[in-house]
Amino acid sequence: MEYSSRGQHSLYPLDAVLGLPARSYSYEIQRRLVKAAVKGPFDEAIEELADALGVNLSKRTAEQIVADASVDFESFYRERSLRLAPDSGPLLIASVDGKGVPMVKSAGGEPKVRLARGEKRNKKRMSTVRAVFTQKPNIRTPEAVVESLFAESSKPHPTKRYHRPEQKRVWASLLLSKDAFIAQVQAEMRRRDPQHQKTWIVVTDGERALQRKVAATFQRIELVLDLLHVLEKLWAVSYVFHPEGSPEAREFVKERILRILRGEVSQVVKGLRQMATKRKLKGQRRATVLAVAAYYYRNRARMRYDSYLREGYPIASGSVEGACKNLVKDRMERSGMRWTLPMAEAVLRLRAVYLSEHFEQYWPFHVDQDQKRLFQSVKWRKLVAKK
Repeated sequence: MEYSSRGQHSLYPLDAVLGLPARSYSYEIQRRLVKAAVKGPFDEAIEELADALGVNLSKRTAEQIVADASVDFESFYRERSLRLAPDSGPLLIASVDGKGVPMVKSAGGEPKVRLARGEKRNKKRMSTVRAVFTQKPNIRTPEAVVESLFAESSKPHPTKRYHRPEQKRVWASLLLSKDAFIAQVQAEMRRRDPQHQKTWIVVTDGERALQRKVAATFQRIELVLDLLHVLEKLWAVSYVFHPEGSPEAREFVKERILRILRGEVSQVVKGLRQMATKRKLKGQRRATVLAVAAYYYRNRARMRYDSYLREGYPIASGSVEGACKNLVKDRMERSGMRWTLPMAEAVLRLRAVYLSEHFEQYWPFHVDQDQKRLFQSVKWRKLVAKK
């Protein structure tokens, strides 16, 4: 039955009774398409749907379905009731990083025959990637950390069992400002620990603006400088004094990262400055050494690794580094892929839901919200009541 009048959209009361979507494709078809599209390219998702159900969709329609399916992402996590396991770890950890997404070139841009120095032909936009999880402490020694950093094999030590992240949520955005994403991280941590009974830890790189915003937003947190960033800068210094890839460069880094892990940051800073002076370094070589020394000195309050290791705190952003790869790189940076901002944001949202293992809870929530948007008007309620 159809109700219509001039200048108004037609109303079909039976649609509301049956819970039909606005599109021609059922919610189950949409669900299968979305789940496939967040795992792989749209062409493969469309082909998979055609093989399984005999339904043929255009790529444009598939993209529209995915975009529509992402609109309830924020409301889902605002309303989600998180059930933490009784033995959930006492550490509540957040980690933040960034990862570039290749974007479609803006319309009207003239192709360049030759690029300027440092300019790339494929423009990327930086996404902010976040991970929040609980964990039991992993108490380690500085020597054990150095051994793992310089181990020939990536396999964990067979006799050592480490506690892994629990109930991890990862997500990313191309649109949010630093203030907005920090607020989202804080909201997620509050949902998990409203009474602040756990130890809150935030692992970041050394970006000053980010650290200031985190420190100003959170109260009673441990702000930890990601050890991997510390290590990366130490390698840069080693190449000032030794050939890249040499055993001497390796030993230079190994010795100083061990001292840093033992709590001797100030001594390492002093030593680097003395080396720059005694060896009479000039130009870029001197600038590299002094810049790293200044970076360590500025961040020394967030480099208390000896204390972090005794308490079992994380000292590196391994979880968010993995999220950068799994969430962003593995889906968004496949060969030849270029994204518009709205489509990239939609896929990042839904892929985050999928990788956080919340997709089976998110989809019925989305369907319910979609039904409310379609049939919440007074006209619809009256017609359904009459029916």
